Amino acid sequence: MEYRRLNGTTLDVSVITFGAWAAGGWMWGSTDRNDAIDAIRKSYDVGVTSIDTAPIYGQGESEEIVGEAIKDIPRDKVQLLTKFGMRWDLAKGTLAMHSKNNQGKDIDVYKYAGKESVIKECEDSLRRLHTDYIDLYQIHWHDETTPIHETFEAVDQLIRQGKVRYAGVCNYRKEWMAEAEKTLPLVSNQIQYSMVNRKIEAETVPYCIEQGKSILAYSPLERGLLTGKITPGYKFAEGDHRAGLPSFSDDNIVRANNMLEKLKPLAAQKGVTLGQLVLRWTVQRPGITIALAGARNATQALQNAKAGEFVLSDNEMAFINSVLV
Repeated sequence: MEYRRLNGTTLDVSVITFGAWAAGGWMWGSTDRNDAIDAIRKSYDVGVTSIDTAPIYGQGESEEIVGEAIKDIPRDKVQLLTKFGMRWDLAKGTLAMHSKNNQGKDIDVYKYAGKESVIKECEDSLRRLHTDYIDLYQIHWHDETTPIHETFEAVDQLIRQGKVRYAGVCNYRKEWMAEAEKTLPLVSNQIQYSMVNRKIEAETVPYCIEQGKSILAYSPLERGLLTGKITPGYKFAEGDHRAGLPSFSDDNIVRANNMLEKLKPLAAQKGVTLGQLVLRWTVQRPGITIALAGARNATQALQNAKAGEFVLSDNEMAFINSVLV
């Protein structure tokens, strides 16, 4: 496994980081808790030491799964990345979505990052993760109802108390990052990025490179679209949010699969799967520090981890770039 240091920190994180959204089941058509725990443990065995989760993933269930999975691993051997700012238990802030929890009950999810809420969320996350500190604490989405300085004053307080080591953001525009940095240093921005979704290359990537901020790419496989296993008319499980996403329209599936077809010879030559090739391409793109790869079982997790074990040459990267849609 390859490891990279998050800029401005002492954290060496695995270039393939375990993304624990799907492990929590919420919006993914459920998952098996034991399978998810096994996936995290098997990932660690092959060098995936970094795990990204969030309270909203399963309304606490993902963090509990992570906490259970790492309970026998020395704490300094794993890097825990979690988030705040998405509340399902407090009708305050900006309504983000109507959804159903893992028990099928209707819930409303709000973007809220007021100071008292940030502190409470941190305490709840520490309890669920069975730890006394979080390595990287990230605001999940921008909260337009709370001044940015108030949110990050709370994070700064948590850092001074030793409950958080470093602060990051997710889904943040460069002007929001600049505003937050008036209160405390940020080390990273976690943001969506894939072969078929490269919008961040216009502003976010250049800004983060210039400012020395790490980029944590989430959904690098475009929620499974770029594995080559999705075909037109694919039927998702009940409760799987992907069924309604534009990315999974038949036209977009065909377009993605046509691109992947051109990459199959290179994948075969390298002895890797299409998914592994896509993940490796992601972490070799300018400005990208790590890729978050989700898994709901050990087989998927081990496949993802192998993307941290090989390198693409400049010519191979250039070829892949030439066939991107």
